[in-house]
Amino acid sequence: MAGLARSMRRIGPILMGVCLAMCCLSAPAPAWAEGETLAVGVPVDRPPMFYRNDQTGEIDGIGVDLVRMAGEAAGYSVDVKALSEPTLKEALDSDAYDVVMPLGSAIKSAAGTPTVISDNLIQTPFTLVTTDRRSSMPELGSLRVGMLSSQAGVGETIKQIYPGIEITFFGTTDEGVRAMRAGGVDALLNNSYVWSYTLQKPAYSDLVVVPQNMLSMDFKAGAVDTPEGRAAIERLNKGIATLQDTNRQAVVLDHTTRRLYKYDFFDYLYQYMPAVVVCVVLFASLVAYGVQKRREERREQEEKVRDLMENDTLTGALSSMGFKARVAELLRENPDTQYFLTYANIKDFKYINDSLGRKAGDDLLRYWFTRTAAYLTDKEALGRMGGDRLSVLRVATDDDDLYKIDSSVHEHVRNYFVAQGEEYRVRISGGIYALSPEDYENPNVDQMLDYARVAEKRVRETFADGYEFYNAEQWNAGRRNAEIVAHLPAALEGGEIKVWYQPQVDFSTGQIVGAEALCRWEHASLGMLSPAEFIPTLERHDLIHKLDYHVWERACQDLRRWNEQGQRRAISVNLSRSDVREGVDIPSFFSNLIDTYGLDVDQLHIEITESAFVEKAEELIRTTAKLRELGFRVEMDDFGSGYSSLNMLKEVPVDRIKLDLRFLSGEGDMQRGHVIVSHVIQMIASLRMDLIAEGVETEQQALFLQEHGCSCMQGFHFYKPMDVESFEKIVAS
Repeated sequence: MAGLARSMRRIGPILMGVCLAMCCLSAPAPAWAEGETLAVGVPVDRPPMFYRNDQTGEIDGIGVDLVRMAGEAAGYSVDVKALSEPTLKEALDSDAYDVVMPLGSAIKSAAGTPTVISDNLIQTPFTLVTTDRRSSMPELGSLRVGMLSSQAGVGETIKQIYPGIEITFFGTTDEGVRAMRAGGVDALLNNSYVWSYTLQKPAYSDLVVVPQNMLSMDFKAGAVDTPEGRAAIERLNKGIATLQDTNRQAVVLDHTTRRLYKYDFFDYLYQYMPAVVVCVVLFASLVAYGVQKRREERREQEEKVRDLMENDTLTGALSSMGFKARVAELLRENPDTQYFLTYANIKDFKYINDSLGRKAGDDLLRYWFTRTAAYLTDKEALGRMGGDRLSVLRVATDDDDLYKIDSSVHEHVRNYFVAQGEEYRVRISGGIYALSPEDYENPNVDQMLDYARVAEKRVRETFADGYEFYNAEQWNAGRRNAEIVAHLPAALEGGEIKVWYQPQVDFSTGQIVGAEALCRWEHASLGMLSPAEFIPTLERHDLIHKLDYHVWERACQDLRRWNEQGQRRAISVNLSRSDVREGVDIPSFFSNLIDTYGLDVDQLHIEITESAFVEKAEELIRTTAKLRELGFRVEMDDFGSGYSSLNMLKEVPVDRIKLDLRFLSGEGDMQRGHVIVSHVIQMIASLRMDLIAEGVETEQQALFLQEHGCSCMQGFHFYKPMDVESFEKIVAS
């Protein structure tokens, strides 16, 4: 550990031979005389990530080289500019830059505009530094860590991973070092590459690097979420996709082995004054020794940085970056070998750490990885994808391979704690992706891992454990759902989602007596979406309330316009069970809508599905009662759709029942269906509730309903849902 720190402190200038070698690794940048210019805004005070080159005066650094390589690969002429704004949020709002960096995730600009971020340029490891006087370090869960106040976002991530950790923020590294030496904190945490620069300061000669990564952070570019911003990021992503891990490693080594740190007067005074007389006497002999020592330390530094990037210190397996590189290498070397790739993790691993201790969790991971590695050959690879996630590239020799793995490795892992006297059986969920011929031609390891993750997720979300194969249909469905969810804000703002109306009629008179507000979504890239697809998707992601709020407000706007035209109407809107959320007062929300648009309270009818009352009975009954107190008409939608309960009619205070006509359609005994419907109509009338039948599709159904006392109807037999203009014409005619 101390040797690593001394290497990081005494890195010398890059030798001419190494410089020439690095130049050979990097192809000359193509000239884009007629190409578009991509203006990239970066800070210049974060060496070796971003800094000004003292010799050329240009902006330089790991981040600069990576974005320049990606941009030029995408056909851009990259113009790197120093940020003039004090924060990245303010820089996002500036027209001076097309993109800014570094960002770890999407944020809002200072003006509140959403952003889009690029794919990951590189993952930056974060490492602990402490004093060499410490004989041992506390467990990570009870560690007192110092960080720079500018890294507050990283601090939040650390707290989520290690809830027991205590973090103190400092304005400068010097403040943190003084606090650590005084015992205020146990260690300091920062980017490993930044440490390679900072620890060159002589005053920090007593600091050493703890050889263990706490976490790695993404390093991305970002732009405000506009068509131009999205286009720039999408195009930049194409360039990022061309970056090889060897390119990234070369850039990191180039900048972390430069002597970027410049001594000031106090540095020289600190380092050399106590020994100035001795240095004069021994100068000649030390020159030769120093040159040789620097060469040795530089080689040692390069090996340790490479090892840190490619190997996992806890388990001995490859790191995520090292695993991906090794998989691509094996596929190129063995094009005729049939492989499958697995991705697995331990279910409820957090419970193991919390209940049995983090050491028990670490011991389990080491045991799992060690047993797995024992069954691998040189043509296979094992990697730790972070946390408790394991990936293996394995040769598929026969159909019994998976069963052999399960019996020889996973059964022992499952009983790891049982063998130690603990009543806890470990459960493993895994996904398997069998490689296709295309995977060998252009290895995309990230995509293969994503396929395996999809299969693993299906196992993880069940109560079972074991492995499941990837299903391409599941992957495509998941990607489509992601597009729907991610595009919702833009769709609401851009007018892709329209409010349509389905008229409700009095069959005895033929008059339109109301309408139900529905919505239709013409997605910018997916085309016209069915409500049967996007509504369940938004419900699963807890976003249906955003859509419902939009429909409610548009319906109120139409009602106000019709009132101003002298055409008073009533509209029914749907209230989802997901709309009734903690901290949201739905009755007050509707009351405010009525006041805002100057409507009468009886113009807005509120429909709540029967199934919602089953799942959130108490909450919805309270909400329904309060809505009725305010004067709103509340309707129970889809009555008879499969959740019917006679007790529900007794408990739920509603004004009108919407009868679902499934009893009169589909399979089953239609005669019995008629008996059921006729008695339901009679029962609802006896309860003094209004009734409307929905889903009326034939004249025979309408006549039957009227004969038994139900004249208010809705369905395709009368009108299909239509846009507002068509609805207005129908009503006017």
